[in-house]
Amino acid sequence: MQNIRVVIAEDDRQIAQIQQRFLERIDGVELVGVAHGLDEARDLVEVFQPELLLLDIQFPTGTGLDLLRELRANNSATDVILITAAKEVDTLKEALRGGVFDYILKPLVFERLQEALNNYADHLQKLQAMESLIQTEVDTLLPRAGGTKAEAEVGNERLPKGIDPLTLNKVRAIFEVDGEADAEALNAEHVGAAIGASRTTARRYLEFLVSTRELSAEVSYGTVGRPERRYIRC
Repeated sequence: MQNIRVVIAEDDRQIAQIQQRFLERIDGVELVGVAHGLDEARDLVEVFQPELLLLDIQFPTGTGLDLLRELRANNSATDVILITAAKEVDTLKEALRGGVFDYILKPLVFERLQEALNNYADHLQKLQAMESLIQTEVDTLLPRAGGTKAEAEVGNERLPKGIDPLTLNKVRAIFEVDGEADAEALNAEHVGAAIGASRTTARRYLEFLVSTRELSAEVSYGTVGRPERRYIRC
């Protein structure tokens, strides 16, 4: 999967710089523009047509919600994550009606942004992998209180955020050959290619399976001496 192209729209230049530095630490993300005003943000979205817009709410000439409504009225394919200090419930309701993917409160924490971007990457991969609609797959794309039926059916596991049961089973299947454990240790890049996901996504699922002791990890060194983790079924 190609990098997720992102535009930052934040009028505070210092905060925008912090967001930019955070994005540089997240694999699979490409920052294509930074806007400090609504007009500039509108132009960047129109020109680059990014997959994702990180959008503040308060701007000197209007609000991010105004731009959100405009994008939806124009049938823009750009998804939006709001990053804002606005804590009013009505603001959240309006954002949800506008179809935001996530709503993050300031001050922005790196781990929260990373989680949002990882969830968004998984969301795109699920959509791309779909050929027709199956209810359990639709349920994994839409937020529902108390989890989904699909989550309950995977051994009644309580899965953490960012771990989808369908993708998890795909990763498990990589290490099974005709019901027997595959003796070959695989790295995240190999597993990602096998399930049609990024190396970062694959590594997250592999580390989860290590934590549940379904897989074990070993460190190996490539031809240039760079260590990598390889995974094998316990």
